[in-house]
This record gives sequence, structure tokens and C-alpha cells, in this order.
Amino acid sequence: MADIVFRNVTKRYGGTLAVDDASFAVNDNEFFCFFGPPLSGKSTILRLVLGLETPDMGEILIGGKPVNTVSPAERNVAMVFQNLALFPHMSARDNIRFPLVERRVAEAEIEKRVADVAAKLHIGHILHKPPAQLSGGERQRVAIARALVRDPVAYLMDDPISALDARLREETRVELKRIQRELGKTLIYVTHDQEEAMSVADRMAILESGKIRQIGAPAEIYDRPASTYVARLLGSPMMNILKSVHGAEGVEAAEGTIRIADTGAPADAVEIGLRPEDLKVRAWSEGGAGRPARVFEVEPLGGYTVVTLAAGQARLRALLRGQPDIRPDAMVAISCEPGRVHYFGQSGGALER
Repeated sequence: MADIVFRNVTKRYGGTLAVDDASFAVNDNEFFCFFGPPLSGKSTILRLVLGLETPDMGEILIGGKPVNTVSPAERNVAMVFQNLALFPHMSARDNIRFPLVERRVAEAEIEKRVADVAAKLHIGHILHKPPAQLSGGERQRVAIARALVRDPVAYLMDDPISALDARLREETRVELKRIQRELGKTLIYVTHDQEEAMSVADRMAILESGKIRQIGAPAEIYDRPASTYVARLLGSPMMNILKSVHGAEGVEAAEGTIRIADTGAPADAVEIGLRPEDLKVRAWSEGGAGRPARVFEVEPLGGYTVVTLAAGQARLRALLRGQPDIRPDAMVAISCEPGRVHYFGQSGGALER
């Protein structure tokens, strides 16, 4: 078993609280992702798991055994660092071979593992080159290969494909997910790219300033964010968060531009959240409730169009299918199904209906 558990773990660097009372469990054979902005504590958590850092408080368990005082070598976890940490005097092949050579694995087995992982990551043609002769993306794939040739209890990856171009990044994350399933190993993945996090993770943890704000499956967090912070973090374009007031027939926002006929809205809601894809936009001449909004900007992106709307003093973004006939400065009506509205209280926490 390679489940990884944090129990009330805290880590400080001087006056900076990098990890704040973190408790979570990563299950055996799970692809678990930590997602958050820079300096939210993602990389520090990986270093704590690896054993490069020691927690100031709390307990870390790997496979059910406490490892606070266990050395990194004895923990048997493989790490792909953000700065890659390749040996500059070695070829790509020797960098990949290094963990196996150090463990005195038989030469035939080393060659087999190197060939297998090179084929999976499409780097067979560059194995003879030193890191200085490789592109940033090629160096990252070599670093990933060096971790994959081992047989650890878990893999840790710190933003491992950020240097790849967009198309290769998509291919590589699909490959990583497939490889993780085939290997049957626990994989902890850190990224600041929400698309990456949502596409590869079985479950994910949302971080803010060292605190874990929500843990769950990507679709669950997207559909039921625990706070305005989480709601804004996931989604592109991000969720529209608006101050709201209760009326006789429901909720109003954006100076009456949006009216939601929802008599079951929580009485203590002070803000509503509207996903751009849930907004309906139509010409004001077709009729609408409340006041009209003005089209501020139109971004046609092929299969869908992003429309920025001036609603009172607020700016909203709507995600519409195809390329609708909407032009800047047009007056439109905005609506949203009551069941697609998110409600938030005074402290920013999500409210149940």
C-alpha cells in the first residue's frame, strides 16, 4: 500500500507559514493533484512527502507508517523537480539510468526499462545528447523518464510539463494518466494550470496561502465550490461573482440587470456566482426581465464565443456556443436558470439551498 496521509501538518520558514495545519489522505493508486496560485504551499507539501523538509508540527504517514524521521532515500518515492535537477555532465540516457545504477539493478533490466520509458515519452532519438543540447521540453521529458524507470511506492511531480508547448503538453498529460494507470502507483501532481489539474486528477486539493480550502473530484469541486475563492480559481472564463439583493420574487444582481426567480434562495446570501457557460444572452428586443446590459466585447474562438457584458457597474463574461450574431454596444437581456446559481454568504462560503 502507498497511501500518503498528512495529519495536522504545519511548516514555517521564518515568519512565513508555508503549510498551515494540513490534513488529507492520498489513496493508494490514486492520481492526486494539488492546485493553487504561486506561494500557496504546493511545492512545500511535495518536499515534506519526499523528506527534504521536516514538519514543525503534525505527522506524515506513507503506507500507514510514520515517516517524519525517515530519510528521503528510505521513503522510496520518486520526484520530478520543477527545476528538473538533471546532471549536466551526463547524457540523457545516463541521467535516466542513474537511479537504477545506484541501486545496482542488472544491466539488462536497466536497458529494458530505459527503452520502455523512452518510447512512452518519445525521447529515444535524444538519449545521446547532454541536457545543454536539449530544449526545455526535452529536458522535462528526460526528468520525467528518470522518475518513471524506478519502482517507487509513489511518484511526485512538481509542475513537470510547464515548459512544453500547448499541443505536446496535452499529449504528455494524457500519457502520464495512462502510465499511472498501467503502473498502478500513487501519483501526486502539482500544477498551477487548472486545465491540467482537472483533466488528469482523480481528486484534487485547492490551496490558498498554505491552507487546504477544498478536496474532491474535479467535477465535484467545479459544480459545488466551497467558497468564492475556489469558485474563481476553477473555470475559464472564471465564475462571475456579483453582489446580490433579495426581492419579492427571488434575487437581483448587477443593479437589476440580472433577476433570478428563485424564492428558495438562502436568506443570508450576499453574493451569487454565475458560470459563464450558464448565462443566456439574447437581444433586448426579444424581451427580458430587469434592465438591459450592453455588449462590451466579443471574442469569437471558433467552437464558442466569449462575450463581455457591462451590467450596471459590473463586468460579466458569458460563454456562448458557436459564433452568435452579437456585436459590441448591442443591448441584451441576461438570464440564468435558478438551479445553476451559486450562493455565497458574508464570509465567502458557499450556502446550501
